[in-house]
Amino acid sequence: MTFVYGDNIDTDRIIPGKYTKTLDMSTLADHVLEDLDPEFSKKVKPGDYLVAGKNFGCGSSREQAPLALKKSGIAVVIAEDFARIFYRNAINIGLPVLEIGKHFINRGDQLSVDIKEGFIKNETNGESYQAVKMPQVMIDILDSGGLVEYLKENGTYKL
Repeated sequence: MTFVYGDNIDTDRIIPGKYTKTLDMSTLADHVLEDLDPEFSKKVKPGDYLVAGKNFGCGSSREQAPLALKKSGIAVVIAEDFARIFYRNAINIGLPVLEIGKHFINRGDQLSVDIKEGFIKNETNGESYQAVKMPQVMIDILDSGGLVEYLKENGTYKL
């Protein structure tokens, strides 16, 4: 399933501040996007996609915003562009994000996504999109499950 939203979705709309004081990730997932789409947390399933317009993740630098989306089951966030800190926080916690510019993806469309190649195919209408390709190191971070795991795997992080 694909969920589609507009421009300037800020981190307060992704996860309201009153829920950011918990370490229970299921609480974050239960309240993700509730001010924008009260039914989102009830409808989202593992492997779903979130598609947005411009400036997704603007606002505060709270890391809980991408964490809430990841915990809810979102496989990839696709947007015309992202706020820089949201983009990097998403990569750091292992949530794939792709920038595709203008798109014609609608709620409910079936997508096929290749993160490594930055390729998105809308199976519903047959359109394809080439996303901005991520540097290999970012793909490696995503493949590891996030920055901490990547650093552990590469011997540069010791507990």
